[in-house]
Amino acid sequence: MRMVFIGPPGAGKGTQAERLIEKYKLAHLSTGDMLRAARDAKTEVGKKADEYMSSGQLVPDEIIVAIIAERLAQPDCEGGYLLDGFPRTIAQAEALDQMLAEKKTPLDVVLELQVPEDELFTRLAGRGRADDTPEVIRQRLVAYREQTRPLLEYYGKKGLLKSIDGLGTIEEIFERTVIVLDEVAS
Repeated sequence: MRMVFIGPPGAGKGTQAERLIEKYKLAHLSTGDMLRAARDAKTEVGKKADEYMSSGQLVPDEIIVAIIAERLAQPDCEGGYLLDGFPRTIAQAEALDQMLAEKKTPLDVVLELQVPEDELFTRLAGRGRADDTPEVIRQRLVAYREQTRPLLEYYGKKGLLKSIDGLGTIEEIFERTVIVLDEVAS
């Protein structure tokens, strides 16, 4: 199963991703982890990414896409993967689609973990991290909304988007997610 997992900060995406990776034996492709791994491996793409990362700049789409392409070519991705933190923009989604079309391995599903903003705010504020001030939380939620809404429409039009209610216990949310994924897989 090849999937993209989308969810706002505080939705519990990381917790659910860990469980999905275990259950479906998927490679976990976290953009942040991949950027650091490429940098540490000193690949050509990793060196370019490091120039941006070390100066605090966002890594450009073409470098991110190249790192994703490198990672998808590794053997552990043949059995399926969960993309976490990518794509973040329509341009990245289009680049991913093109790359997967060339390999004849399209996405199976795009999962969106839905949680109301007031609940996200409560969860994030309750984590007690130094950077989780009300103003920073608001900015992160606005950025997520602005960046992600177009992706939801993009994947919705392709018939790939499945939304999961992110309220309830970890187990309840996981059970809802498994029901959706088992439908997709059948």
